[in-house]
Parts: sequence; C-alpha cells; structure tokens
Amino acid sequence: MSDKPIMAKATAVWLCDNTTLTFKQIADFCGFHELEVQGIADGDVAVGVKGFDPIANNQLTQEEIDKGEASATYKLKLKFYAAAAGEEKRRGPRYTPLSKRQDRPASIYWLVKFHPELTDGQISKLVGTTKPTIQAIRARTHWNINNIEPIDPVALGLCKQSELDAAVQKANAKKAKDGEAMSDDERRKLVSTEQSLSMPAEPKMPSAMAGLETFSLSDPRDDEGEEDTRDVSDADSFFNLPDDADSED
Repeated sequence: MSDKPIMAKATAVWLCDNTTLTFKQIADFCGFHELEVQGIADGDVAVGVKGFDPIANNQLTQEEIDKGEASATYKLKLKFYAAAAGEEKRRGPRYTPLSKRQDRPASIYWLVKFHPELTDGQISKLVGTTKPTIQAIRARTHWNINNIEPIDPVALGLCKQSELDAAVQKANAKKAKDGEAMSDDERRKLVSTEQSLSMPAEPKMPSAMAGLETFSLSDPRDDEGEEDTRDVSDADSFFNLPDDADSED
C-alpha cells in the first residue's frame, strides 16, 4: 500500500486553496518538496491543474486537516480504507476473464493427466473452476470430453508457473506425510522450474529397440542352416562377408 495520496499534485492544489496547512505539511503528505508546494500556492507550478478533494475521495478526513491546522508540526495521515490496502483475499476460485474461460477444460484435463496428485480444491484455485467440472473431466463424463485436448494452464495464462510449482510441492509433501511413496517422476516435480530446466536430459532407448544391439544372422546360402553369430555392432566383422568366388572354389 502506498502512503501517498492518488493524484498527489491535484491534491496539493486543493489543500493549498482550501486549508491553512503549511507548505511543509502539504509537501510531506503529498510527497513533494516544500518549495514545489510554495510554487503551487504562488501559481508558478501546476498551472491549470484542477484541485482534487482528498476528503470527498476518501483519502483524508476533516478531523485530520483540523489537527494539522491546529499544529504546524502535525503530520497528516492518509486515511486507511480497504480499497487502498487491497481487500482481504477472496476465498474460492479466482476470476477468469471471459476470453479464457473456454480454455479451462483443456487446462483441467492437463492438470488431471499430468498432476494426479493435485486435489480438486487445488485445481479449482489454480484455474478458477468448480469441483463438479473437475470431477466430470476426471470421470470423462464432461459433455465435450471427446474434443478436449490437454494444454498447460501456464501456457494458457490461467496461472503462474510459481503457483503451479507451489501446488505440486504442497500436494507431494502431503502425500509423503501420509506415508505414500512417490515415484521418480513425482520427485522431479518437487524441484523448481528453473532447476528442472537446467537438468540434463536423461538418455532413454525406445523399448522397441531394446535387445537389438546384437542378434544372429542366418546365411541363406548355407544349406545346413548354420547361423552366423557375428556381433552386428562390429562393423568390420559384419561387412567382411565371404567372397563368392572363394566360396565356389
């Protein structure tokens, strides 16, 4: 919260015109130098600026002005009100702009698919949706489930990466506390996004290629069906096939 009034220069103009506060009091309250306030009073500064009433605009009380006029050393205090401090955080789902509401099912599907450890309540807070919608997507009973593609809510702008990371860490911490074992993938989710991006990629061989490092070849010219068990990883051995002329001799 700022400790200075909004439209400070216009407020200073109003205070100069409508009160007997000293230049220093007005300067301290509005965040100006005393000489600048004197220039406002003399008409040299803020020419053409219309005064902004701090009382009517809920920034200052008449009682506070009276205290300042009674004592030149008194420092005016900005009136406290909820709009200036930011209202108490509202409970429940966050507001989602109309333009992005159609993207929520895709983000919910992504969270349900890639972060099953998140509760419905956590997902609801992350993307601003309701629990029945989340449950419908989990159970694949959503009316448009066949057309929904999972999309990262961070990429859609529905939440911040830091918020998603915090929710995942909280969910995994609770899971660990309850005695449930975490998989390697879940453990990797506990690190920050920056750490995760800096990790070297883990080399993995597709399962379809497993066991193909060595295999046996059968020579179709061998009537007795003897197999050539040369290691195909040895390129020289593989390509040095018998000469046709030598074999005929």
